Amino acid sequence: RSVYDDQPNAHQKFMEKLDACIRNHDREIEKMCNFHHQGFVDAITELLKVRADAEKLKVQVTDTNRRLQDAGKEVIAQTEEIIRCRVQQRNITTVVEKLQLCLPVLEMYSKLKEQMSVKRYYSALKTMEQLENLYLPRVSQYRFCQIMIENLPKLREEIKEISMSDLKDFLESIRKHSDRIGETAMKQAQQQKTFSTALQKQNNVNYGRNMHLGRNRILESKHEITLKRTFEDEDEHEEEVLTAQDLVDFSPVYRCLHIYSVLGDGEIFENYYRKQRRKQARLVLQPQSSMHETVEGYRRYFSQIVGFFVVEDHILHVTQGLVTRTYTDELWNMALSKIIAVLRTHSSYCNDPDLVLELKNLIVVFADTLQGYGFPVNRLFDLLFEIRDQYNETLLKKWSGLFRDIFEADNYSPIPVANEEEYRIVISKFPFQDPELDKQSFPKKLPISQSVPQIYMQVKEFIYASLKFSESLHRSSTEIDDMLRKSTNLLLTRTLSSCLQNLIKKPHIGLTELVQIIINTTHLEQACKYLEDFISNITNISQLTVHTARLYGLSTFKDARHAAEGEIYTKLNQKIDEFIQIADYDWTMSESDGRASGYLMDLINFLRSTFQVFTHLPGKVAQTACMSACQHLSMSLMQMLLDSELKQISMGAIQQFNLDVIQCELFASSEPVPGFQGDTLQLAFIDLRQLLDLFMVWDWSTYLADYGQATSKYLRVNPSTALTLLEK
Repeated sequence: RSVYDDQPNAHQKFMEKLDACIRNHDREIEKMCNFHHQGFVDAITELLKVRADAEKLKVQVTDTNRRLQDAGKEVIAQTEEIIRCRVQQRNITTVVEKLQLCLPVLEMYSKLKEQMSVKRYYSALKTMEQLENLYLPRVSQYRFCQIMIENLPKLREEIKEISMSDLKDFLESIRKHSDRIGETAMKQAQQQKTFSTALQKQNNVNYGRNMHLGRNRILESKHEITLKRTFEDEDEHEEEVLTAQDLVDFSPVYRCLHIYSVLGDGEIFENYYRKQRRKQARLVLQPQSSMHETVEGYRRYFSQIVGFFVVEDHILHVTQGLVTRTYTDELWNMALSKIIAVLRTHSSYCNDPDLVLELKNLIVVFADTLQGYGFPVNRLFDLLFEIRDQYNETLLKKWSGLFRDIFEADNYSPIPVANEEEYRIVISKFPFQDPELDKQSFPKKLPISQSVPQIYMQVKEFIYASLKFSESLHRSSTEIDDMLRKSTNLLLTRTLSSCLQNLIKKPHIGLTELVQIIINTTHLEQACKYLEDFISNITNISQLTVHTARLYGLSTFKDARHAAEGEIYTKLNQKIDEFIQIADYDWTMSESDGRASGYLMDLINFLRSTFQVFTHLPGKVAQTACMSACQHLSMSLMQMLLDSELKQISMGAIQQFNLDVIQCELFASSEPVPGFQGDTLQLAFIDLRQLLDLFMVWDWSTYLADYGQATSKYLRVNPSTALTLLEK
């Protein structure tokens, strides 16, 4: 411590003391060595003695070692072989353990490849999922596992592409075969409806239960999943009844939906499917330009639409969320608007009532089919009421031609019946009743002509044709009865009335024909009540019902009869004018011929024979015609005397003219048409008679004296007329 404390001469003192200490130790060592020296010498001596023995031992050990080494070489070789085998065994055990880990991976991958080759893509995706989550993590350190891991996403994309390709093929297939699908569905719906109607007619008690079973059968058939493609292989003449779903292999849709759902792209698939189906819907709803020309065009159009929605309904019920009810309703409403617009446009081109009726039947089957699949079709039945009006118009045009043909072919003569059988044939077609005629013996003649029973039968045929359209419209009997009566009224008041009016105005229709037309319309008017009974029997609606409409045939036939009567009056006057035009008086003759003019006698004979034909006319008609003819004849004769071109008349001509007027008066007094009271018909010639008497007697003083008095003998003689004739 003092050395470190740096005391003066501390180091030197320390070194001195240290040397002293060393010397002390040396002396102690020397003493110790001196004490043990003898023992050391003895040990060396012993050691020298042992040296010779040690060398002998060394030689022996060396020899023993050599001999031991020679003997152990084989053991060493065996031991090394054992060691090598044990290393191999350990390696084999390790390899087996590793292979046991790898084999399931390889087996699953081989299974994956096999599933891909047989197109079991959904199972392949499940296998991939097991590989990724369970097997590959155990052996991820191996290179082949890394290759597998890298290949799995590629396989997924390949599966997506293949399934999408299958889906596109499926969409193309159903687009091409949608008409076949729809045709099958419509045929089955029609058969089901026919069967149900037959059951209803056969047994109303069991009708409800049978319909319930039928609906269950339809639903089971509608939701049945089939995986058989029969488009190319199905025999067209196969007797087996197939449902609409039996014609379609829906597996591509299911497979693609499952694959995209597993891959997490379900929404992408749904959007793609709906987009493609909307495009197909627009194509299906686009009609061909010539669709309205044939019923096949409409049938194909409806079949395609039904096929489209049958597929969508099936997809709706067998998949979860691929399509929804909202989606199908929206698609249907869009389609329905387009369908109605198309039908309105194309049906307006149809002029054939048979084609319109076929179109109506197709629309009904189309609506019933889709209604069976849950789609609302009320707008289609509303459209049918519009088409019904068009159908009635086409019927009216067709029946207008039929009526014209009947009128053209009629001979306008009473129908002769030679025996009871012929009479029965006529009254079976027309409800003719005449007790007086029934009492007469055969052969006899019916007052009506051939056109009457034909017209009556055609009106009934029109009612039947109109009824055909009213069937299957889901309307009550009262509504159908009302529709039939309205359409029949249109036929009577517009079509038949127009045909009659045109017939009456035709130049070749003479007085005889006009008389027969009046008789015919009279009997047709009486038959209207039988037409009403006929409609009531069809619809089972009593005529006593408050809302039952009446037929307007009475007014139709009355108007036609009035027109015919007016035409008779006109043609009679025209005929009289023709006779008057051939009159050839010698106005300067000195004296008369002593007999009436030939033209006038011919005219009177014509009138007499004509009025004989009027015996079947109502009394007032014949009387009016006769009075009109006499008045017109009187007026024509008066105008002949007062003609401005006639400048001079001799008394001989006046006498001849008087003879002609006398014949006219004799004709009037002979009562050519019964029913006139007293000398009513002769009054038609009173103006001429008084004027001629004035000139024949030359009684001017009396005329002038009594002029203006009610008792005047020449009261009907106009002064200006008398003066004009006096000047001549």
